[in-house]
Amino acid sequence: MRVLVAGVGNIFLGDDGFGPEVVRVLQQEQLPAGVQLVDYGIRGVHLAYDLLEAWEALVLIDALPPSGKPGAVEVFELEAERDDSTARFDAHSLDPNSVFSSLRALGGTAPRTFVVGAHVESVDEGIGLTPQVQAAVTGAASVVIGLVRSMAADAATADQGA
Repeated sequence: MRVLVAGVGNIFLGDDGFGPEVVRVLQQEQLPAGVQLVDYGIRGVHLAYDLLEAWEALVLIDALPPSGKPGAVEVFELEAERDDSTARFDAHSLDPNSVFSSLRALGGTAPRTFVVGAHVESVDEGIGLTPQVQAAVTGAASVVIGLVRSMAADAATADQGA
């Protein structure tokens, strides 16, 4: 099983730094074999190139628009090959639609993709998360750990059945 866990966001825009902050917490955890954890920040092109490798799944950790309660964590799976599927969490300069478009232009296809995000309160200039979004970091890290462990267990079960 190969899963890429990618934190994305701009740490200089307040709550937009949610993804990198969750990655920082996850660096202290023991993740299953085959899981690669990367803080991409705003380097969407780098993420697109890394997605050219063979991955069974991608877990994006990202800030979500302020359309929900600040700090509320959501988890959802993106639909494959839909150009508008990531519009709901495009809250910053790393536009996942652009990443996936670049990936397709390079001849790649997106793996099964999950998003773990928290709704922002502020993306004003400044380093540091608002208290509501900071409070969501540990819970979001736990969600990511549960998600990748579940995928690892499913892969192990599939391997035993083969």
